[in-house]
Amino acid sequence: MTDQAPAVLREQVLPLRTDDDLDAVLSHIGQARLVLMGEATHGTREFYQLRSALSKRLIVEQGFDAIAVEADWPDALQASRFVQLKGADQTADQALSGFQRFPQWMWRNEEMVELLYWLRLHNQQVRDPARRIGFYGLDLYSLHQSMRLVVRYLEQADPPAAGRARERYSCIDHVGADPLRYGYLASLGLREDCETEVVRQLAELTAQAQRHLDVAGGTVPDELFYAQQNARVVQNAERYYRAMFSRRDESWNVRDSHMADTLDALLAHLSAHRRGPARLVVWAHNSHLGDARATEMGRAGQLNLGQLARERHGEAAVYLLGFSTHDGTVTAASEWDGPAQLKRVRPSLPGSLEALLHQVSEEDPARLARFLLPLRACADACAALPAKLLERAIGVVYRPETERQSHYFDAEVARQFDAVIHVDRSSAIKPLELSAHWRLDELPETYPSGL
Repeated sequence: MTDQAPAVLREQVLPLRTDDDLDAVLSHIGQARLVLMGEATHGTREFYQLRSALSKRLIVEQGFDAIAVEADWPDALQASRFVQLKGADQTADQALSGFQRFPQWMWRNEEMVELLYWLRLHNQQVRDPARRIGFYGLDLYSLHQSMRLVVRYLEQADPPAAGRARERYSCIDHVGADPLRYGYLASLGLREDCETEVVRQLAELTAQAQRHLDVAGGTVPDELFYAQQNARVVQNAERYYRAMFSRRDESWNVRDSHMADTLDALLAHLSAHRRGPARLVVWAHNSHLGDARATEMGRAGQLNLGQLARERHGEAAVYLLGFSTHDGTVTAASEWDGPAQLKRVRPSLPGSLEALLHQVSEEDPARLARFLLPLRACADACAALPAKLLERAIGVVYRPETERQSHYFDAEVARQFDAVIHVDRSSAIKPLELSAHWRLDELPETYPSGL
């Protein structure tokens, strides 16, 4: 890293002190059809706030049609029914009640409650139900729940087909409710895998959907589309849990390919109902949205959603916005399926993107507490950036005691993102359910100075 890099970058960044400053971000996004907004952690309040503020403006000012997030399809669909004035839920808290699987705080938090109420209020002003903004999940962890919802839909729409679905899905149900146990036994050859059966079920629902499309001007009814997506979840989750016990790259690639396929299906479905090209906002972790080809994970064989979106839709149609922070607090667990904790984020390591952006900020902290670093067509800024930098990724688990090994990788940021928003000192997202492990008074009085 050159000594001149912070000074050069300081001339290129755009301060984000007020909501009006987001004009610069919108201008940089331009006419992209897909705006993918990342996060360097799953538990940072400012990331949720900024993504929410940008999403609202894209919806109101540029006519974006939906928000798709790194969450399970059934849980997000319950929230979507609420914001689209459907379903039985009367409050945002109720609409988020489907999010019971670890980590709840990713979606059951104060910022999400505010966003859902805003979306519902916005949709109350939209006369055409087909044009109301939706909220959809891209992930695949809801194996058994999605199976139940496919059968439930068919029980109403086509009882004989429901019987066929129950028979096909019984292949997985025979090993109980733990999909990891199914994947383990199938990967060892101790039981026959269920791939053929779940593929057949998705194919049957896809054929039903195609019959609607074959009619001139026809569209797939929403409820059939939702069931079809649940069947897609089942197919890809079955494959994912088997892949977990082989190469790690394989299971990662199954998951991100599923997210890309679900995003494409949403684009096609919403475009058909709106009689024009739909535009979507996507929220997910930087590790899913930053082009994997520019990271050490990509060189090891991983692909991701950001890469696939660029490959399938073209770089001009896709805008990849990363987020970073130098230090602060974060909501995370110490181990998988552990309780949400309020944790300190250690100052970023020397030689990292976060440390470089902190140097940009600390020369003028009042003006540059948060800023946008444009990277698309960035001659001066990109020339100042080192070819490779460390980059931090904090997921639902944060282990500061092994931070270098657990949370850093190297990346070519100018190829990875179209822009990065840096929040120099960030704060933890506040879960709706506060446990004894999440307490503000647990941090030392001298935080953040540590003196």
